[in-house]
Amino acid sequence: MATVPLRSIQGKWVMACTIMASAMAFIDATALNVILPSLQQHLKASGPDLFWVLNAYLLMLASLILIGGTLGDKLGRKKVFGIGIFIFILGSTACGFSSSATMLIIFRVIQGIGGALMIPGSLSLISSSIDEKERGKAIGTWSAATTLVTMGGPALGGALADAGLWRYIFFINVPIGIIVLFFLGTKVKEIKDEQDNNKVDFYGAIAIAFGLALLTFGFLRLPAVGFNHIQGYGSIGAGILLLFAFVFIERKSSHPMMPLGLFTNSIFTGTNLLTFFLYAGLGAGMLFISLNMVQVQGYTQLESGLTFLPFTIFMVINARFAGSLADKYGPRLFLITGPFLAGAGLLILSFIKQTNGPSDYWTTFLPGILVFGFGMSLTVAPLTAAVMSSVSDHFTGTASGINNAVSRIAGVFTNAVLGSMAVLLFSGALQQEIKALPFNAQQKQAIIAQTANLGNAKVPAGLTAIQQKTVTMAYHAGFITAYSKIMKISAGLGFLAALMALIFVQTPKKKALL
Repeated sequence: MATVPLRSIQGKWVMACTIMASAMAFIDATALNVILPSLQQHLKASGPDLFWVLNAYLLMLASLILIGGTLGDKLGRKKVFGIGIFIFILGSTACGFSSSATMLIIFRVIQGIGGALMIPGSLSLISSSIDEKERGKAIGTWSAATTLVTMGGPALGGALADAGLWRYIFFINVPIGIIVLFFLGTKVKEIKDEQDNNKVDFYGAIAIAFGLALLTFGFLRLPAVGFNHIQGYGSIGAGILLLFAFVFIERKSSHPMMPLGLFTNSIFTGTNLLTFFLYAGLGAGMLFISLNMVQVQGYTQLESGLTFLPFTIFMVINARFAGSLADKYGPRLFLITGPFLAGAGLLILSFIKQTNGPSDYWTTFLPGILVFGFGMSLTVAPLTAAVMSSVSDHFTGTASGINNAVSRIAGVFTNAVLGSMAVLLFSGALQQEIKALPFNAQQKQAIIAQTANLGNAKVPAGLTAIQQKTVTMAYHAGFITAYSKIMKISAGLGFLAALMALIFVQTPKKKALL
């Protein structure tokens, strides 16, 4: 199919539409972690509720984003991209009007369906529209521009949450989406694969959707019911079986949503393994940094959002530059160095104890965020370019969908497994903190029961002022202990991502033939 130069009129409109649409998803992602404390308070959400708010969206993305990429290749990338934007707008509007955690979780599912059609469409449009020699630069431009547009997301989310207006984080998607739909319809040409007559793999989508949902449910129920309850081991076991069934379906299908043959390419395999480990560490790290800052360290949500600005500034400055260098020298060095530095930054952040609040930011959180942000800025554009260049144009939508699905699956597992682990670690640390304190068994039980709410744990009623202060200090110490361990695990995931690049990713001499 015909491609156009990056600087052409058509190329500029493709970039503008994909950047603005992606910005909607990124604003939600960057702002949501910051507003979670406010959301938890206003909707009376428990810790598991928070993880479901995150996972309801991610589950839909992980299970349907593969179909979204395939539909784009088959029916037209512009058409499917536009439908996704429209559904995302509807879901965002409904999320903004939610009056309970349950309603928000349901409407996040609708957002996820829209995102599954919208997100792979952006990179697929770029890869199929822009000349191959400029593709890495275009993806780097997309990475830098979307970050620039959304770098105010955490600060905006924090400001709105502090003012009691967290719902507008969802409403802001509406005008952006309408503008994109207008320009997409009037300025961008349709692009699709005329030779693709395959059916859509709905059986595969059902298997992976229910498999991931059952795994998530099982892990998030473990802290409440224990390892010996059927809701825990039964759900996890059934989820694993369904994921095996998904692989079997894909192997046997004549029109798989995830063509397993793509994984015979070591670069494609390696970059997706890298994506899984890196985004698992990224998701856990950014979530628990935000919760720690607001719920334990005494930051306002606005201050918490502003602390991530160094991270986003690095992304803006380095993403396009790294993409251009990856075009010239290959992505291998960037994909080894970037994740390693990201892991090192998370490790530095894991050693933070109780601080005096924002006044200590410069010597506590900032060093780790700088290293973490610099590492991610070296990784994003080369990683995306490596994934898209490892397959032929015929598979760009599918490749984009698979890589995005892997990053979302990583988020699902992070929220489910590490979220469950955080509650257990918090509970264990808190039991040690209050073991020697003068509370009776009933009081200790009431204190420990609050660990399900993580950093939003409330002191039980009926305690004296001195006891309340003691319990608050115990909550903070217990949460920081859990935070430290989760951050070390996240750092290890970053190091594993670097190892995947070292083992699998070689600079190709030419595009893969798949």
